[in-house]
Amino acid sequence: MRELVEVIAKALVDNPDEVVVTQTEEGKDLRIELKVAPSDMGKVIGRQGRIAKAIRSVVKAASSKTDTRVTVDILE
Repeated sequence: MRELVEVIAKALVDNPDEVVVTQTEEGKDLRIELKVAPSDMGKVIGRQGRIAKAIRSVVKAASSKTDTRVTVDILE
């Protein structure tokens, strides 16, 4: 899942070298944290959070086969 979020985020931003994705597991829960450059924050979130919501939807669909609950957090 980490790789999926990383590929999507790097395709969206102007500074792909500053994209950092971390993944932590706690039982069946998986937490993915995405950090981007401050200038790219708007591109990852999108208008009214549409792009962030789309990223979360894609990750949720990809994780449905593994029976894990995945949350994607976008950090400043």
